[in-house]
Amino acid sequence: MFFTYLRRELRRRRKAALVVASGLALGIALVIVVSSVSSGMSKAQDKVLQSLYGLGTDMTVTKAAAAPGSGGTERPRFEFDAKDDDEASQSTDRVMVQGFQTLAADTVDKVGAQDGVADAVAGLSLTVMKVDGQFKRGEFKQDESASQGGQGGRGGPGGGQPQGEVRGGGASFDVNSFTVYGTDVTRQDLGPLTSSTITEGRTFKAAETDAEVAVVDAAYAKEKELALDKTVTVSGTDYTIIGISTADSGDAAANVYVPLKQAQTLADAKDKVTTVYVKATDSQKIEPVKAAIQKNISGTTVTTSADLADTVSGSLSTASDLAAGVGRWLSVAVLVAAFLVAGLLTSSAVSRRVREFGTLKALGWKSGRVTRQVIGEALVNGLLGGVLGIAVGLAGAYAVTAISPTLTAQLGSSGGGGRMGGGGPMGGGGPGGQSASKTLDIALTAPVSLTTILVAVALAVAGGLVAGAFGGWRASRLRPADALRRVA
Repeated sequence: MFFTYLRRELRRRRKAALVVASGLALGIALVIVVSSVSSGMSKAQDKVLQSLYGLGTDMTVTKAAAAPGSGGTERPRFEFDAKDDDEASQSTDRVMVQGFQTLAADTVDKVGAQDGVADAVAGLSLTVMKVDGQFKRGEFKQDESASQGGQGGRGGPGGGQPQGEVRGGGASFDVNSFTVYGTDVTRQDLGPLTSSTITEGRTFKAAETDAEVAVVDAAYAKEKELALDKTVTVSGTDYTIIGISTADSGDAAANVYVPLKQAQTLADAKDKVTTVYVKATDSQKIEPVKAAIQKNISGTTVTTSADLADTVSGSLSTASDLAAGVGRWLSVAVLVAAFLVAGLLTSSAVSRRVREFGTLKALGWKSGRVTRQVIGEALVNGLLGGVLGIAVGLAGAYAVTAISPTLTAQLGSSGGGGRMGGGGPMGGGGPGGQSASKTLDIALTAPVSLTTILVAVALAVAGGLVAGAFGGWRASRLRPADALRRVA
């Protein structure tokens, strides 16, 4: 009897049912769209941070570079062996630790021993400045402004072209700067190389800890016409190219990757590193781990992904704030309004059915039975609204993904650690770890998860129950006498 009566009433009152369902559908669809867009923005932010930070990395440990003139790294100087009255073609280069002061290699073990640390891997970030040309006797000194600008950024192709002068002589020369990163080939699942994909060749083997092999960024390889099995020369050493990597998002962490021991040899930095990449055992322990490292390992700067996220600006950040703030509250407001409207419409419909329900009570229907009938109808309306809302929400999310609006993420300087602080892997470019900002374009998508669908179904049921509660309350107050008054 319940289902027979329910089916008959829903057919007879299709327009009223559609109005209630449509109101609920609007609120549910908006929730789905806002949730999916927020999820897409979160993925876009993760993609930006991954390109900066390395897949799986929760934080980095570095030591900020000393300010010029305070015992920090000196400006690069190049001595050329040419006679006073003759010009000679020469080529010379200088390998420098990039952005940071070095840390002792055993810092990795100290960091790894802290509570909450799942893994810790070291890296060494270098800049190579190569000068080619004809020189009269003199000394080449890089300009301070060039040093600030030439090493900045994140070590993109070319790495900038520092300028300088020859003192005490004359010259005609070219300066080429590129970045080299020493990676621990025995533990390649952590650090900046994980944010690139090997598109040609292979990555390092665990046995190649001190081999003269290299992985080269695809953009740099294209610019310098490098290819697999060819060699790239760094400070007089020829490295065989075993792989070409392509950055998953933005620029690569470095132009050239070599084994850590080779990088230490190039920079004359035996048992030294610039960066320790850290993975926490639990995302909830990141801040406590950061505090423990700063307390127990003096002189270090710890930068978390949250610190990097705070430096990301641009339309991605603005849109994300709007979705998380205005969008979320708008969804809540529309959903609450839809529930209230559905409840009021159901209550109003019950009031128009006084004669019907009064007659049923006169025939022996209990108030509970009438109430259950009204709630059943409202619940079906809610489920119908849920189906419509999910369909509209999925269509909206699909439209956003199909259009894929482009958002920009401007990466500022974090001023102290982390690749966002400057050029090279997680490192500062130039004295003090400062760098120029970098802009990345990110295509926005709106993925809809199963959780979002389940939430939409729950909202549909909740909407039906709220409407049913309004209608059931009104129906429970009806008496057989109300039907007789309505007839009269």
